[in-house]
Amino acid sequence: MFCMFSQTSLSFQSLWHEPILWVTAAVIVFLAFYVRGVIGFGSGLISVALLTLFFPIKEVVPVVLLLDLLGSVLLGAYDFQEIRWPELRWLIPGSFLGLLAGSYVLADSDAQSLTRFLGLFVLAYVLYALLLKPERLPRVSLPWGLPLGVSGGVIGSLYGGGGPPIVAYLQMRHLDKRAFRATFQGVALTDNVLRLFLYVYLALLNVSLAVGFLMLIPPVLVGLWAGNHLHLRIPPRAFMLATLSLLAGVGIKYLI
Repeated sequence: MFCMFSQTSLSFQSLWHEPILWVTAAVIVFLAFYVRGVIGFGSGLISVALLTLFFPIKEVVPVVLLLDLLGSVLLGAYDFQEIRWPELRWLIPGSFLGLLAGSYVLADSDAQSLTRFLGLFVLAYVLYALLLKPERLPRVSLPWGLPLGVSGGVIGSLYGGGGPPIVAYLQMRHLDKRAFRATFQGVALTDNVLRLFLYVYLALLNVSLAVGFLMLIPPVLVGLWAGNHLHLRIPPRAFMLATLSLLAGVGIKYLI
């Protein structure tokens, strides 16, 4: 079954003429953005990991970028008043520098070795946070956003999502769950826009894939709506543990 799907496409023509492909992609996208609605990140990682079981990665990554861009705009607008702007003054310049640096790192380095290092870093942070208790994490100062933003940008260039260092920074700033989710969207939106220009420049994104993205907007909207309902009700400690659980999944994926 996977072999059959691996020859298919996320283009409009493929999704329109083979409804089972659209249903498969829609279920994955719904689950990914349900998680995004609950904790504010993770949709890119989940979407890419699962969609590439069925579709070519060179098509999955640009389409997921568009889906993530939509998610960042919607959540950012919904939570706009909760954004902590001082955090972004450090995170966004760092993320921009990291995205530029990451392209050179990818060209001259063994990406697989870098992936393993990232996996170890993420798992070490999760273990540290759990042993210390999430609510007792040390509080870092605002300038830490610059180096952690750079790390997030580098990772975004290499792996399509720079969440772990930025999540760690926002956790150690002790933002409440709504401010955490809102502020993360500001960084994610910057990352998405920059990578969108890059993908268009490199011709990785074409009209057929862009129209295929339009067909996946409904599961994004439903996933965010359902996830937001849980986000508004989840206790703060459960929110922190859910965030660390997803980070642990990220770390394990990078190690594998």
